[in-house]
Amino acid sequence: MQKYEGYKFDIRQSLIGVQFLFVAFGALVLVPILTGLDTSVALFTAGLGTLAFQLITRKNVPPIFLASSFAFIAPISYGVGKWGIPATMGGIVFAGLLYVVLSFIIRVRGDKFLHKLLPPVVVGPVIMTIGLLLSPAAVNMAMGKIEGASYSGGDAMIVSGASLLVTMVVMMFGRGMLRLVPIFCGIFVGYVFAVALGMVDFTPVLEASWFKVPNFSAPVFELDPILYMIPIAIAPAIEHIGDMLAISHVSGENFLKKPGLKNTLLGDGVATIIAAFFAGPPNTTYSEVTGAVSITKAYNPAIMTFAAIASIMLAFVGKLGAILATIPAPVVGGIMLLLFGIIASVGLSTLLKHNVDMNDPRNMIIVALILVSAIGGMELNFGIFSLSGIGLGAVVGIVLNLILPRTKHYEGF
Repeated sequence: MQKYEGYKFDIRQSLIGVQFLFVAFGALVLVPILTGLDTSVALFTAGLGTLAFQLITRKNVPPIFLASSFAFIAPISYGVGKWGIPATMGGIVFAGLLYVVLSFIIRVRGDKFLHKLLPPVVVGPVIMTIGLLLSPAAVNMAMGKIEGASYSGGDAMIVSGASLLVTMVVMMFGRGMLRLVPIFCGIFVGYVFAVALGMVDFTPVLEASWFKVPNFSAPVFELDPILYMIPIAIAPAIEHIGDMLAISHVSGENFLKKPGLKNTLLGDGVATIIAAFFAGPPNTTYSEVTGAVSITKAYNPAIMTFAAIASIMLAFVGKLGAILATIPAPVVGGIMLLLFGIIASVGLSTLLKHNVDMNDPRNMIIVALILVSAIGGMELNFGIFSLSGIGLGAVVGIVLNLILPRTKHYEGF
């Protein structure tokens, strides 16, 4: 296949689109499984979000697929537990609106302000907190310490160990398309072990109908979850730039110039808002799919249209949703041990890649207070609203970066 030549609708490439959905599938459904959302809704909103993104960037559509964002796993889990799904979705609507606001500021002022407001010394530790905050939950799920669990801790460790081991092996030694689906492979093998150990009840699958409308629900807007969720969008907004650089390199086309960040960031924001209005997880561009584009040389964005349509159609297959609902917690718990550690490592690599000088007292202060305020359980209550967790850490980092003077001279530690 040739390099990127723009959007060309070709029905013969529909099977390639289904292949790309397979690449994204494991990560796509993992987020709702971990956060208590409906997997069928996530499939539906991933497809709808991708189509919305393509519509917004129609002049020069990047060949990408949008689906469940890992950056929101911890915030959604916290929000669902504290405020419920509707209020959490209301917060995510406003997180999506932050993308939209940023896209319009970029449209007016260019993208340099974004790097000034959110330098690596802020973004790096914020990403680290996303991975570290849920690490206790990952350990508990892997060990089977789940309320109402009908299996032993020993069985749980066998299953979580199997899913973790397979995921690591595929990540390290997989070749071609196989290397792009480590999460899917880990879930599959862990599920097989769980079935063999009698941890899976197939009754809901047998009782489920083939056609079922996903459990859509509307958002509810409350101030606390809104203020909690808005700062969360900072990290994936920055990550979006990296995703656009990657697909530009793969496709041989500068998507940061055309359609430009002002449109791609707007597309991500609109896709996230749409997802929240159906009670689906926020959408983001998938690096797994970008890797698949690189391997297959399938640069036609219309392929992602077919992937999106297939995702929407699968959302209404009731038995698929029932099967996904039977996956025991230890299956994904093993993968979470690795996943949340990787997210934290990405934050650390952000600091290293941009040569952030951690001997500089200014940088040390910013990183230290972001980590401690986010992970330590600090909460600032202002009466009508409160800030805590990742949102508080992000706000602390942004404020400190704006008010702390640059260090003119310091003695190395």
